[in-house]
Amino acid sequence: MAGIKALVGLSFSGAIGLTFLLLGCAIETYGVYWPMFVLIFYILSPIPTFISRRLSDDSESSNACRELAYFLTTGIVVSSFGLPIVLARTNTIKWGACGLVMTGNAVIFLTILGFFIVFGGGDDWSWEQW
Repeated sequence: MAGIKALVGLSFSGAIGLTFLLLGCAIETYGVYWPMFVLIFYILSPIPTFISRRLSDDSESSNACRELAYFLTTGIVVSSFGLPIVLARTNTIKWGACGLVMTGNAVIFLTILGFFIVFGGGDDWSWEQW
C-alpha cells in the first residue's frame, strides 16, 4: 500500500509541474508555446540512469557507466533550465512565462528524482513491477 501512495503522490506532483509549464505557455498575456520544448528534456532525463542501472553489476560502488549517466543527466537538466532563460533573453517569451516554466521544471525534476528514490532501490518496491 505504501507503493501505491508514493505513486499517487508522484503523479500529483507531476501534474502540478505540467500545470506550471502549461500556464507559462497558455496564459493570454504570454501566449507563446515555445517553452513546451522542455518536454523533450523531461523525456530524455531518466534515460541515461535507466541504461546505467541496467548495465551496472552492483549498486554500491561507483563505475564509469554510472558516472557518465549522472553527467549526461545533469547536462539534460541544466539544458532544460537554460532553454527558458535563453528564450526570455531573446524576447521570444516573457520573463513571467520563464518563471512559470522554471518552476514547472523544478517540480518535474524533483518528481523524477522522487521516482528514482522510491522505486529505484530494487527492494520490495521497484519500478520494474509497474
